[in-house]
Amino acid sequence: MPSFQYGKTVIDYTLEYQENKKDITISVEWMEGVTVIAPPDISDEELEGVLYKKAPWILEKWYSFEEIAQIPSPKEFVSGEKFPYLGRHYRLKVNKSTDIQTPSLSFQHGRFIADIPSGFTDLERREHLFQLFKHWYMRNGQFRIKERLKIYSPRLGVAPTKFELKEQKMRWGSCTKEGAIYMNWRIVMAPMSVIDYVVVHELAHLIHPNHSADYWQVVRSIMPDYEQRKEWLRINGPTLQL
Repeated sequence: MPSFQYGKTVIDYTLEYQENKKDITISVEWMEGVTVIAPPDISDEELEGVLYKKAPWILEKWYSFEEIAQIPSPKEFVSGEKFPYLGRHYRLKVNKSTDIQTPSLSFQHGRFIADIPSGFTDLERREHLFQLFKHWYMRNGQFRIKERLKIYSPRLGVAPTKFELKEQKMRWGSCTKEGAIYMNWRIVMAPMSVIDYVVVHELAHLIHPNHSADYWQVVRSIMPDYEQRKEWLRINGPTLQL
């Protein structure tokens, strides 16, 4: 993914070339991140000049997303805390024991169960359980979303060459030129209807690798209410974190 530096901030962006385009268009959205649409014959120097000039606006737009929904305080990973999964919240129960050497996390009877050594400090508990939750979301989310891909791929007549949940700072999903789809592991916290939107959003890029009117028509043909789901993610996306 291309990027440029403005002061001490590195800004990643997606670059799309569009025939017959005369100028550069820049959009900033919570899910898509920064998207730059440019004429195919533009030089690197000209592109970088425009991006640097528009950097203050890009950052202002991006930081404004923090106002969309109140970002919750980081989890403490203590008994009684609730953790989202597929749009619902489930409580955590932390068990401490001198017999436990390696911390573990499981989901049983509608709640998360963490077993940790009794000698763990607060910092050790938070660090270990953060990683255990992240791995749990990625493992279970990988299975769940593959099932959704099996539903929507035939409807669109396309299939990704690869699918993987991963860490993505400014995106909920991405689609490579090779046809691989990557999604932010945090999306597993959202309701299934929103996950489905991201799935369809990325699958549609296998047909149109841009955000043209034709692209959005493909999304709408599969999901007529996609704008409502997109809006939910725009407003609530910042809360989907540990």
